[in-house]
Amino acid sequence: MLASEIRRRFQGIQVIGCTTSGEIGDAGLSQQSLVGVGFSAPDFIATSGLIPNLQQFQIAEGHALANELLYGLQDRVTHLNAENCFGFLLIDGLSVREEQVTHAIQDALGNIAMIGGSAADDLLFHKTYVYCDGDFHADSALLLLMHTSSPFKIFKAQHFVPTAERLVVTHADARRRIVHEINGLPAAPEYARLIGVSVEALKPAHFAAAPVVVAIDGSFYVRAIRSANDDQSLTFYCAIEEGLVLRVARGVDPIENLQQAFAEVRAEIGQPQVVIACDCILRKLELIQRGLAAQAAQILGDNNVIGFNTYGEQFRGVHVNQTFAAVAIGAVDGCDGDD
Repeated sequence: MLASEIRRRFQGIQVIGCTTSGEIGDAGLSQQSLVGVGFSAPDFIATSGLIPNLQQFQIAEGHALANELLYGLQDRVTHLNAENCFGFLLIDGLSVREEQVTHAIQDALGNIAMIGGSAADDLLFHKTYVYCDGDFHADSALLLLMHTSSPFKIFKAQHFVPTAERLVVTHADARRRIVHEINGLPAAPEYARLIGVSVEALKPAHFAAAPVVVAIDGSFYVRAIRSANDDQSLTFYCAIEEGLVLRVARGVDPIENLQQAFAEVRAEIGQPQVVIACDCILRKLELIQRGLAAQAAQILGDNNVIGFNTYGEQFRGVHVNQTFAAVAIGAVDGCDGDD
């Protein structure tokens, strides 16, 4: 029903989207709602395409879609480059293919930066969808390439820093993102011990407040835990494998961290006309738990953020968790962003 109504109301207009675990818009941090943003020509020129059947995904498919969209956009604009084009990826958040798809597409895009989010379903973990070409698609990913004359900035915010507590993955099912053992011990009890709670008490709020991080090229990225299972294993939102060395992370002030991120955006491109954001559902759970949701919503509203809560985020070529990944679009010189 929703797909047919979107087709009816937006005939001839390119529309993309996905299912979520919450929305960010004029109403602040909302649930069970619809949010959207429109871009007008000629200031914005976009093209998009779909990769179906992610369970059979091959790297060549990611390269092919990215190149197809690049060539198509180059036929419509002049001097396509990293200063006037960015990519936006939406992907089935239960496909367990985010790492492969993200890496393949970013590889083909080269220095054109890409962000994105993994579609969600209100923490049901049953079925997630992306919307493209007039219909909702499971086990699929869609890529949007946007050319604009407006200044923009790709950025992320993450308020966790590593501690000295090391966790070595000693037994895992990499295909299913399940860790059975950490440090040679059952994974869930060992994680619970390290964060100071009983394994019986483990719940999403603990995973949100005390995630684990992994070092990639000198930077730390969150590898968020999705659930503790009856067999004492842990299921993750991100890729996991035996031998991986993780660290328990501790949080810094998420409000101050978010304010700093937007201060840097405004210093570079001025007040954003709009910020398209993919924000991890675990960040939202933490804000609610700590009574900070209203403050965060105020910051997001002040910076014209629209977006959704995800099961994972894509930042350039890396699939991450518990991260606010976004593209901020400023006003063209001479415009104040209110026209």
